[in-house]
Amino acid sequence: MREAVVGARRGRAAFPRHQKRAIKRATMRDCGRRCVYCARSLEPETATLDHVYPVAKGGPHVPGNLVAACGGCNRLKGDLLPQEFFLRHPWAGSNFIHYARAVHRALKRTARRAVSLAYAAGEEALAA
Repeated sequence: MREAVVGARRGRAAFPRHQKRAIKRATMRDCGRRCVYCARSLEPETATLDHVYPVAKGGPHVPGNLVAACGGCNRLKGDLLPQEFFLRHPWAGSNFIHYARAVHRALKRTARRAVSLAYAAGEEALAA
């Protein structure tokens, strides 16, 4: 009997359905059952898995690159690189630093840098 496979479109490595559920549960736990971008409370039925570094741009399909996000934030981020997304939406970067506990350290450093740059640019604009 063939196992149901999900996520096989656009050249993505596919996970068997039971493995994706386990990864989603672990990711939800690691993120405190909140969207790592907007900090909204998430339910397993509505949460999505987001690749922080997009697969479309060469990001790995591994747990250290996956976070729980609401559908709206996942769509807002799309295939943007983390630094692009956090520069455009520093509030998302601030929440990411707080809630994305299990992501790779390099992704957190990227978020900190982008948020600092975005807020510095905002302060310069206010001073002008």
